[in-house]
Amino acid sequence: MPAVLLGAMLLLLATGATLNLQSYMGIIMAVGVSVANAILIVTNAEKLRLEYKDPFKAATVAASIRLRPILMTSLAMIAGMIPMASGMGEAGDQSAPLGRAVIGGLAASTFAALFIVPLVYGWIQQKKSFNNVSLLPEDSNQ
Repeated sequence: MPAVLLGAMLLLLATGATLNLQSYMGIIMAVGVSVANAILIVTNAEKLRLEYKDPFKAATVAASIRLRPILMTSLAMIAGMIPMASGMGEAGDQSAPLGRAVIGGLAASTFAALFIVPLVYGWIQQKKSFNNVSLLPEDSNQ
C-alpha cells in the first residue's frame, strides 16, 4: 500500500493533477491489484519456505514464479488506463486523475511487489521454525 500511495502521489504531482474523488478511486483500484500481487508472492513463498528451509530463497523463487502473472496484470491495467489518463474527450479533465493515480500506483507497487515484498518476507520469516502447524491428525509432518 505505501508504494501505491507514493507512486500515485508522485504521478499526480508530476502531471499537475489534484487529489479528488477520481484520484481516490484510482488509488483504491491500484491498492486492490497491489495487495493481490503481494498475496500471490507471500502465499507461494510460504509453501516454498517449508520445502527449501530458506525464506530468502523461497521468496526469490516465489517472485520469479509469479513474475509473469504480476507483470501481465499490472501492464494490462496500466495500458487500459492510458486513454483515461490522457484527459482527452468529453470530461477528460475530470476523469484523468483516476487513470493517472492507477498508473502511478501500479508502476510503483509492481516494483515493490517484485523486489521489496520478498526481501521483507525473508527478514520476517528468518527466525521462524519449519515445523508444520497443521492440526489435522493424519498430517505426519508435525
